[in-house]
Amino acid sequence: MRVRGQLIRFALVGVVNTGSYCACYLVLLIWLPYVAAHVVAFVLSMIGSFFLNSYFTYRTRPTWRKFLLFPLTNAANFTITTCGVYLLVDVLEFSSTYAPLIAAAAAIPITFVVSRTIMLRPDEPDPPAPEKATAGRRSGGGPDRAKFS
Repeated sequence: MRVRGQLIRFALVGVVNTGSYCACYLVLLIWLPYVAAHVVAFVLSMIGSFFLNSYFTYRTRPTWRKFLLFPLTNAANFTITTCGVYLLVDVLEFSSTYAPLIAAAAAIPITFVVSRTIMLRPDEPDPPAPEKATAGRRSGGGPDRAKFS
């Protein structure tokens, strides 16, 4: 049940992400050439997607490690949709109008697995603190105060 809820939230974030990309692209197109508008809108929407997926989809704390790995979800999506469009249009002779939609829908489960792996992977634990010498302990057996300072 938990995974299904995450998948539904992941798909909703995808819809929001697509809308934010389109809105940013159209606004930036006023001032920038289309390629620059696309790149900036893509990066901004990917950053937004990272935080939405952190807080809303997976309910996990964002970290720099996750942030730096998150673009792999976009790489997976791009690879799957590109191969899917080629397969659907050139091999199976689907309409090039609808092939991207079908390929995008097919990419959701795989992109979800990649995203979930990145976002829910435990952060590296802190290395254990070195043991303090117990020679300075008080004779009463109380806590070693140096440990807590």
